[in-house]
Amino acid sequence: MDSFEYNANPGRVVFGSGSLQKLPDEIKRLNLSSPLLLSTPQQVDQANDLKQILNGKIAGIFTEATMHTPTDVTDNALAYAKESRADSVVSIGGGSTIGLGKAISIRTGLPHICIPTTYAGSEMTPILGETASGKKTTRSDPKILPGTVIYDVDLTLTLPASLSATSGVNAIAHAVEALYARNTNPVITLLALEGIRALASALPTIISDPSSQPARSSAQYGAWLCGSCLGSVGMALHHKLCHTLGGSFNLPHAETHTIVLPHALAYNAPAIPAAMEKLAAALPGSEGDAVKGLNVLLAKLKVKRGLKEFGMKEDDIDRAADIAVANPYWNPRAVERDGIRELIRRAWAGEEARADL
Repeated sequence: MDSFEYNANPGRVVFGSGSLQKLPDEIKRLNLSSPLLLSTPQQVDQANDLKQILNGKIAGIFTEATMHTPTDVTDNALAYAKESRADSVVSIGGGSTIGLGKAISIRTGLPHICIPTTYAGSEMTPILGETASGKKTTRSDPKILPGTVIYDVDLTLTLPASLSATSGVNAIAHAVEALYARNTNPVITLLALEGIRALASALPTIISDPSSQPARSSAQYGAWLCGSCLGSVGMALHHKLCHTLGGSFNLPHAETHTIVLPHALAYNAPAIPAAMEKLAAALPGSEGDAVKGLNVLLAKLKVKRGLKEFGMKEDDIDRAADIAVANPYWNPRAVERDGIRELIRRAWAGEEARADL
């Protein structure tokens, strides 16, 4: 067996149908009394539900969480948290709201309780991505990791099937890159493969039957495991590309991950034969080819495959390639501009991934 290092991230997980009702107990357990509730403008109703569950005992509700966590929104939220004398933050939603909760928590030291309603996995990571002046930067700090995460499958039952698909593939991406991370280890490999299997089997069911509680529960379980992978080991080319594309061209987060993943895997395939073999075994319909397995999954999920469908222009391909190769970072295969440009072009055009990059 190869030598390895493994660090378990601290954090409490409360999982199960109806677990949202345990929020008052979790706040009491931490000796807190005045949480600031966070949501996006689209999820105000869920924030108000939390207020009811807490019998109105809150500092206030801030409902301006935004994709890519812009620092000007964070500044407004910080001012509100200070003014309302909040002693904690509770974020309910997807990556946008959880990102805002992390941004407030790392700046103030306030405890952060997360209630995810998507499969993005941000709640399990000590990573914060923020955007200022159109540029996205990422940092990692153990203090960014939320202290408590409440997974209530009931909150995901109304997540639209199309968003469930892209959010779920976003989670799978974390586990895929964990398989060939520079600092991967046997524990994370087990979590990654179990997470991929759970999501790859549950997501097609959710497309045909969005209110299936067994499929929703399995998907949320998979998302938790995949998020744990993201929070424990380093990511590589796929995540770098998605940050570049999302932050620089304002492309939607989960959809970008979904489109790029099979192409990034195809690029890295020659350098990671062992990971490709394990991944193929976890993906139904792969017939021993992990890239094919991802193509098959995305076809079942009926997702859009081209970045051009989300507003990226053909003229942007060269600039995206330049940004992607500008700052060196670890990847199992050398990052070379010609190959990266072709990868981005295929993702822009919506072509099926092919392992010939």
